[in-house]
Amino acid sequence: MASYGGPTLCLARAVIAPLRPRTKIALQRRSTKCPIRPSSIRNSHAFTTAYIEKKVTPPPKIERQASKLFSSADEAVADLKSGSTILSSGFGLCGVADTLISAIARRGVENLHSLTAVSNNAGAAGKGGLSTLTHAGQVNRLIISFLGNNKELEKKYLTGNIAIELCPQGTLAERIRAGGAGIPAFFTPTGAHTLLQDGDIPVRLDPSGKVLEHGTPREAKIFNGKTYLMETALTGDVAVLRAWRVDEAGNCQFRYTTKAFGQIMAKAARLTIVEAENIVPVGSINANDVHLPGIFIDRIVHSTEEKKIEVMKTRKPDEEEDFESMTDAAIVRRNRIAKRAAKELKQGYYVNLGVGMPTLAAAHLPKETKVWIQSENGILGMGPYPTEQEVDADIVNAGKETVTLVPGASTFDSSESFGMIRGGHVDVSILGALQVSAQGDLANYMIPGKVFKGMGGAMDLISNPDETKIVVATDHVAKDGSPKVVERCSLPLTGARCVSTIITDLCVFEVDRDKGGLTLTELAPGVTVEEVEGKTGAKLSVAEGVRSME
Repeated sequence: MASYGGPTLCLARAVIAPLRPRTKIALQRRSTKCPIRPSSIRNSHAFTTAYIEKKVTPPPKIERQASKLFSSADEAVADLKSGSTILSSGFGLCGVADTLISAIARRGVENLHSLTAVSNNAGAAGKGGLSTLTHAGQVNRLIISFLGNNKELEKKYLTGNIAIELCPQGTLAERIRAGGAGIPAFFTPTGAHTLLQDGDIPVRLDPSGKVLEHGTPREAKIFNGKTYLMETALTGDVAVLRAWRVDEAGNCQFRYTTKAFGQIMAKAARLTIVEAENIVPVGSINANDVHLPGIFIDRIVHSTEEKKIEVMKTRKPDEEEDFESMTDAAIVRRNRIAKRAAKELKQGYYVNLGVGMPTLAAAHLPKETKVWIQSENGILGMGPYPTEQEVDADIVNAGKETVTLVPGASTFDSSESFGMIRGGHVDVSILGALQVSAQGDLANYMIPGKVFKGMGGAMDLISNPDETKIVVATDHVAKDGSPKVVERCSLPLTGARCVSTIITDLCVFEVDRDKGGLTLTELAPGVTVEEVEGKTGAKLSVAEGVRSME
């Protein structure tokens, strides 16, 4: 026990098939949604089948008879072609193939350009990851789930200098996994009833902010009374990944959270290059300890770049938070919310705590309450921040912060992680919010024209609210004083009718997801019903015997 307290494919762009591409590819489209229509398409009925010519980037040559060992990263990437799709492993800066990315950058934009890069996120400006290639202008299109605090990349997108296709983290992982397994498409509940479903998340803007290219609409179907979206497989011309140990046959071992995307990306590329921290003779890795079989690896180079940590978080040995002595108003407010959120976590629960304020809930758990904390980048059994001596660059949480593992913890790749989430195996998930509605709708990833961070794993985390209780922990009002609890969300939705409980610095609401409606059940000390009503942008009812949050 843990001890830590479609067919809709827009014809404006081609989608790489999960098997080796042919000269002609059959695509289906929804004619009313596609922003650019080839003149050769004459049938305008929705979901008709059209055949378009697809330029195929010749893959680098694979010599099965030759050694997989290459003398340098520069040699291994020397035959990469402009226009290629590159799958780049890692999560934040953890597990990123910086040796290979640096070698790609050294090719220069004049020799290697117009790349499409697929990754969970695009690195950190000036620190590493794909930001090296986006800064150099070698990448003109990204397929990612999260920009995070990469202000340089956000500016490039908002000013029309790069195209970004946002894809929920779990869906991204499953699309890549499907591509590597030869499965052309699948249905998922993630993203239903959001802009993703209608293809309305802008992919490319002009410098004035006008939308030049929209996303791809998804086909929706109802299974057992619930809406699911069809997602297509995603493959690449080349995958670059980093592994801890690799033998000369290509068998790989990964450490901890470096597993996130490395294994699935290796399987989904026509050619895979791994940079190894340790290259060992064949037979050095026991067959039972191989994480990725050598059949998926084509080229091996030594990793020469030092590991980087995006967000270093540490604690002092035996340090315990003294919440009672904290006087800063903002900290007191956040801890009030976190303390109440911790009460949602019961003995033995499997829980996911979102980035930011929700993460604080773990610090408020009673010592006798043991829960298993799941982090969507591939941890079950996450512990507190490490001491300086415990810091390990290969163990980070969903916020890219250094963390520890509790006894009994396990680590795994992103497709397995989000299988746990979508499958309803997590008991409670706590997330932050920009807005949350009286119907339980959640908006927490975008302010159009101003903030473009990406949804990360949030759309997946709320995709099965009948099995996983979704709790929102948020300030009651925004910085400008506007209500965050509203009748209907005006911001793009992360999910519809998914939130069951709302915890703010003023009160607790229970949400009727079926009929819609808020019931005030708890008040913070010193807060009145009238104050809550005045700061809430939705009608509410008051429960009999309202309790104190404390």
